[in-house]
Amino acid sequence: MSQSPPLDSPPNAAAASAAPSAAQSPPPRRPGLLKSSVIFATLTLLSRVLGLARDLVVTARLGASLTIAADAYYTALAFPNLFRRIFAEGAFAAAFVPDYAKRLEGEGEAEANRFAADAAAGLAAVTVAFCLVVQLAMPWLMYVINPGYVDEPDKFRLAVILTQITMPYLPCMAIAALFSGILNAHGRFIVSGFYPTILNVVMLAIVWPQTEPVTAAYAASWGVLVAGVGQAALVIWAARKSGARVRLVLPRLTPEMKALTRRAIPAAIANSATQINIFISGILASQVAGARVWLNVADRLYQLPMSLVGVAIGVALLPRLAQSLRRGDVADARGAMDQGLIFGLALSLPAAAALMAMPVYLIDGLFTRGAFVAADAAATGALLFHYGWGTPAFVLQRILQPAFFAREDTKTPMRFALISVAVNIVAGVILYLLIGIPGIAMATSLAAWIAVIQMLLALWRRGDYRPSPWVMSKIARTAAASLVMGGALAVAAAQRAAIEAALGSLGLPLLGSKEAGVLILSLAGFVLYGLLVFLFGGVTRAELRAALTRRAGTPAAPPADLA
Repeated sequence: MSQSPPLDSPPNAAAASAAPSAAQSPPPRRPGLLKSSVIFATLTLLSRVLGLARDLVVTARLGASLTIAADAYYTALAFPNLFRRIFAEGAFAAAFVPDYAKRLEGEGEAEANRFAADAAAGLAAVTVAFCLVVQLAMPWLMYVINPGYVDEPDKFRLAVILTQITMPYLPCMAIAALFSGILNAHGRFIVSGFYPTILNVVMLAIVWPQTEPVTAAYAASWGVLVAGVGQAALVIWAARKSGARVRLVLPRLTPEMKALTRRAIPAAIANSATQINIFISGILASQVAGARVWLNVADRLYQLPMSLVGVAIGVALLPRLAQSLRRGDVADARGAMDQGLIFGLALSLPAAAALMAMPVYLIDGLFTRGAFVAADAAATGALLFHYGWGTPAFVLQRILQPAFFAREDTKTPMRFALISVAVNIVAGVILYLLIGIPGIAMATSLAAWIAVIQMLLALWRRGDYRPSPWVMSKIARTAAASLVMGGALAVAAAQRAAIEAALGSLGLPLLGSKEAGVLILSLAGFVLYGLLVFLFGGVTRAELRAALTRRAGTPAAPPADLA
C-alpha cells in the first residue's frame, strides 16, 4: 500500500523511502523485526520459565501472609528493580540506543565507542552515588516506601537490611543495560536476552536448600547481588566480542552527555510509568499482610507477555526505527510499526484472555504449596484478573514508545506517563478504599490504557504513524480468535474438579493433578488460538515468513484488496 510521508517530513522524504538509486548503496541486510524479536523473546522465555521456577521456590520457602520474611524480601527486590528500570532500562534504552545506533550507522565504530564510553562513565557514577545515598537513608525511606510495616518492627527492620543488601544490584544492571543496548545496535540479541537468566539460576541455587523463612530471605537478597555482578560481566564481555571497544574513562559532562541527560530524564519517566505504578501499588499493599507477595506473584504472570512480546519487540524496534529515520526511509519505519502492532497484539490479546478466563486456577495450580496457602492463591487470582485486561496496554506501551524515542522525542511520552501515574494514584486510592486490594490492579490497568490512547492520538495527529485499515482488520481478527479461546478456557476451568479427578486417576509421574490440569489447559488454549488466528486471518504463514526474513527498507505490504 502506498503511504505518504509524515506531515513533518522534509520534501524529499518520500523519495528517500523509495528503492535506492545507483548512487546510493542499498541498506544493510539485517534480521527482520520479527526475527530479532523472536531471538530476544525465546531467550526471555527461558529466563521467565526459570524466573517462574525461582518464584515457586521462593514463595514455598518464604510464604506470604503467614511470615514476615516474604513481604520484607519482595520490598528489597522491588526498590532496586524500580530504579534499575528508571536509570537503566528506561532512560538508556530510550535515550542512549538511538544516539549510539545513529553514530554507528553514520560515523563509524570508533565514534560510537567514544560516545558509549562517556555514557557508561556517567551512568556508573550516578547510579553508584545514588546507591550509597539510598543505603544510608533506608531506615528513614522505609517509612515512605512501606508505611504499613511501621506497626511490625521486626518486618520493618528486616526490610531495611535486605534492601540495603540488594541496592548495589542497581549500578550492576545499569551498566549491563547500556552494554546490552550496544549489542542490540550491532544486531546481536542473544546475550541481551540471555543475561537475565543468571539471576534466576543463582537464586534457585541459593534459596532451594533453605528451610527457615528469614534465613531464606537473607540468602535470596545476597543472591541478587552476586547475580548482578555476573550479569554485568557477561554483557561487557559480549559487547567486546561484537567489536565494540568501550574504554574505561572518567565521567565528563560534555555537550553530548548534557544532551543525552536532557533526553534521558523524560525518557526514564516515560518508559517507567508501568513500574512506577506497580511501585505505588506496593505502597498501598503494605497495609495488608501478604499483599506485597500477592502483587509480586500476579506480576510474574501478567508481566510474562510484556517481557516476551512488548520488551522483545521494543528492543528490536528502537534501533530499526532510528536507523530507518536517519536514512529517511519512511516506508521501512512504518512497516516496522505495522509489524510491531500486529504481532504484539497477536500475542498479548490471547494472553489477556487466558489470564482473565482462569486466574485463580493458574495461581493455585502453580503456587499453592508450602507456606503459600489457598487463601493467598484466591487473593492473588483476584489481582491477576484485573491485570489481565491491562496486559495488551502494557505491551502496546513498549511498542509505541520507540516511535517517539527514535525521533529523539522523550518529552511527549514523559507527559503521558505523568498523567498515567496521576491516574493510577487517584484511582488506586479510591478503588482500594472501595473494594480493597483488587482495586490496585484495576487502577494500574486503567492507567496503562489511558497512556496508550494518548500515544496513539499523538502519533496520529503528528502524522508519524497511522494504523492502516489492513492493520485494524488484522487486530480485529486477532481479537475475535482470542475471545473464542478465552471463552473455551473459562468453560474448561469451571470443570476443574472433574478435570483434576480424571487426571488424578491416571497417576501422572512428577506432576500432581492440579499442576497437570493447568499445563494441559494452557497447552490446549495455545493450540486452539494458533488454529483460530490462522483460520480468522489474523496472521498468515506468508506474513510470518516475510516478517522473519524481510530486509531493512522493504515494508510490509497489505493484501491488494486493502491497498
